[in-house]
Amino acid sequence: MRDPRELLALLGLSDAALALSDEAAAQFPLRVPRGFVARMRHGDPNDPLLRQVLPLDEEMRPMPGFSLDAVGDGAAKAGHGVIRKYNGRALLIATGSCAIHCRYCFRRHFPYAEETAAAGGWRDAVAAIGEDAGIDEVILSGGDPWSLATPKLEELTEALAQVPHLKRLRIHTRLPVVLPERVDAALQAWIERLPWPVAVVLHANHANEFDTEVEAAVRRLRASGATLLNQAVLLRGVNDSVEALAALSERSYAAGVLPYYLHQLDRVQGSAHFEVGDERARELHRQLAARLSGYLVPKLVREVAGDPGKRPL
Repeated sequence: MRDPRELLALLGLSDAALALSDEAAAQFPLRVPRGFVARMRHGDPNDPLLRQVLPLDEEMRPMPGFSLDAVGDGAAKAGHGVIRKYNGRALLIATGSCAIHCRYCFRRHFPYAEETAAAGGWRDAVAAIGEDAGIDEVILSGGDPWSLATPKLEELTEALAQVPHLKRLRIHTRLPVVLPERVDAALQAWIERLPWPVAVVLHANHANEFDTEVEAAVRRLRASGATLLNQAVLLRGVNDSVEALAALSERSYAAGVLPYYLHQLDRVQGSAHFEVGDERARELHRQLAARLSGYLVPKLVREVAGDPGKRPL
């Protein structure tokens, strides 16, 4: 679905169109799978899934401290489509495409046309990784790497398999949550053939993002042998209560996905209305730790440009 007014009409929220921003939609277009829309609550303008995707006037208000490159991707470029920030790891921008446009996305202003590894048939990206023996883990990111066709993913991982010092592959993807049918037999078979241990980091921010189809996709991924983790972003109006965070951890774990990170918002232009203050974030995390078993409590972190890893809060 690409038309914000069509989305609101489908949800019985036509009057809420007054809060829409055509300018925000032009800058970063609406894109959301209809299966994800089906999990939104009809008639609820504050639905936590709707809030993540709807382009609003709030995005266009200039806010100090919010930038086009909130996490320093540009300064960490290590090759065409390769970002090198942390010891031992390289992030490969596999594609700029994604099945959903989340309004808080820290790469909403990223120059994908110039910086996608696929543009050169992976050659430059794989060469940069191969020349750095200190890299033992590659992280496939984007966009969403699983928006690529499976044969294209095979082409990439066959090239990476020629790099002798790689030990692990990590894949960051939202597709099993927003488009669970993407996890098909061909994708499973590809994962099973990979020569490294594989971690798949999903991205769900609210318990309502899980339904029976997502749970089935997660079972298929677990059957492929991948380790499954979830990372979320703390978002005002979406999951900024201990009840919402606890429900997310419990639903995620029940589906077979271990809570991993709870990120403070990356301060990218257009996302200020989602920000939760650090003190409130810490208090929510303390309450969560007091309520849940330790393995259900994700690490509360922030990414700071130039840091050697995620900064614990």
